[in-house]
Amino acid sequence: MQSPARGAHAPHVVTLGTAGGPRWWPEGAGPRRAGIATAVVVGEAAYLVDCGHGVGTQLRRAGLPVGGLRAIFLTHLHSDHTVDLPSLALFGFMILKGERPPIRILGPGDRGMLPPVSAAANGVTPRAFFPDSPTPGTAEMFSLLLRAYGADLTDRMFDSLRSSPLRFFAAEDIAVPAHTGYHPNDNPTPAGTEPFEIYRDELVTVTATLVEHPPVAPAFAFRFDTEAGSVTISGDTAPCDNLVRLAEGTDLLLHEAIDFGWVERAYRGENPATARATMEHHRKSHTSPEQAGEIATAAGAGALALHHLVPGDAEPSVWRAAERTFSGPVLVPDDLERLDFARAVAGRA
Repeated sequence: MQSPARGAHAPHVVTLGTAGGPRWWPEGAGPRRAGIATAVVVGEAAYLVDCGHGVGTQLRRAGLPVGGLRAIFLTHLHSDHTVDLPSLALFGFMILKGERPPIRILGPGDRGMLPPVSAAANGVTPRAFFPDSPTPGTAEMFSLLLRAYGADLTDRMFDSLRSSPLRFFAAEDIAVPAHTGYHPNDNPTPAGTEPFEIYRDELVTVTATLVEHPPVAPAFAFRFDTEAGSVTISGDTAPCDNLVRLAEGTDLLLHEAIDFGWVERAYRGENPATARATMEHHRKSHTSPEQAGEIATAAGAGALALHHLVPGDAEPSVWRAAERTFSGPVLVPDDLERLDFARAVAGRA
């Protein structure tokens, strides 16, 4: 590992997009927020966690070239976390040049079975949208996305002599260790799961754990350790002991937060069964600001930053509730903010 960087080159995250949910959030009381995406920057290298709406534009605004990306990590495969993955690949392969290792794309594998049907369905079972492959994992999803743009890719490869995008991007499924007892329906978040390594280079070591975001399985949180400090990114999750274990002693915890009061108001006009099912999903799959503070306290985190904010147009004061349960610094970053996580910066030398 290289020597710890300081000053302008200290390891840090850039909050490329801080809103959660498959929505175009209107202009509200708070700042306009792009879809969820976070860059972890170590020296000249960058590592992207999730690819929410607008991520390519936000990378440019942050001064982070696509060529500086070493890897992309997907916490789970909900559309608000993956919708701009194809734009990164389809535009990126025309920007990237020369001989270089491909940008690795690491995310959940195929679930392997259909999820349980909501109790609000009243005995009616939906039909799988694509019965032949209803739950593709990261590698298959990426292949299918490229196939969907086959005409575009063929034109550019034959007419402009572009290389295949597979020269610059390599998608792979994260293998869940067999000893965890993981099962997508019966045991999606095994208690006591120890963090497991999924990536390593000379700058960072990335470990993962299974978090609680039903019906999604698997769903991951990631921790990035460098010589100078560490950051843990929760992904979407309800309060989860596995996450506390992953984040133990981390210098910075980025955790999702949802306003459950907004949830109760937002779905009043929906079909009653859809409203009940959607509200129940949020209650069992997400975390309030106060709960995020409790998690940061339990983990002994140096600082807590809330992101994946739902609603994305809420009053900023909504998120300050985390200060009731966490005595350390509580940050509610806007898009494109830089958050250092070097131990000296966080006062944890």
